[in-house]
Amino acid sequence: MIKNLRRVALAAALLLAPLAAPTPAHAQHRPAETYTLPMAASVHLLPVAAEMRDGYQRTSFKHWNAGQNPTDGCNTRAEVLLAEAVERPQILPGCKLSGGRWWSYYDARWLTSASALDVDHMVPLAEAWDSGASQWTAERREAYANDLAVNPSLVAVSAASNRSKADQDPAQWLPPAVEVTCRYTSEWIATKLRWGLTADAAELEALTQHAEACPGTTVTYEPAP
Repeated sequence: MIKNLRRVALAAALLLAPLAAPTPAHAQHRPAETYTLPMAASVHLLPVAAEMRDGYQRTSFKHWNAGQNPTDGCNTRAEVLLAEAVERPQILPGCKLSGGRWWSYYDARWLTSASALDVDHMVPLAEAWDSGASQWTAERREAYANDLAVNPSLVAVSAASNRSKADQDPAQWLPPAVEVTCRYTSEWIATKLRWGLTADAAELEALTQHAEACPGTTVTYEPAP
């Protein structure tokens, strides 16, 4: 049954892709293909495998690096904060951010201090390790941890919501703002597809249930180089 569903999903992907997608504010400008398909179909493109935490260290993923412009003093974290600011902060020497205003979509909160925000890895580093990144080179793990090329990979949210999430997948944690569940799970799937990461059985079951509850939601992803 699962094999048949994957064949249907792959057929849907081929019919619906590539489609043009808007370039996010902090995306690098380079030619690439994006793929858009129904969320229910996208779930079945995820490879299924047991998770392995053996050997994980957060330092295995170098972050934050110098970002897209190594000469401006703004690292990846600062670049995401600048890109997602609803009201742009003042940039002080050393890329210290003063003022500004942000919307934390996980918990539907306005924040007015950069220090009150975390930049979340949509798929946490530990989860990425468990799902295949343990086999990557150090360079690829660094690219993953500082992925500015597509919008969902890194997201500025309240520190409280990010730390509540920790390294949990959607079978274990969802944003407290229930109205964003479809968006969140769509972006989770997009990130896993982008980087070729696997899903375990419990995660796949949860994503399948969310896809059924979000019939109008699509997943757009761009395979990582």
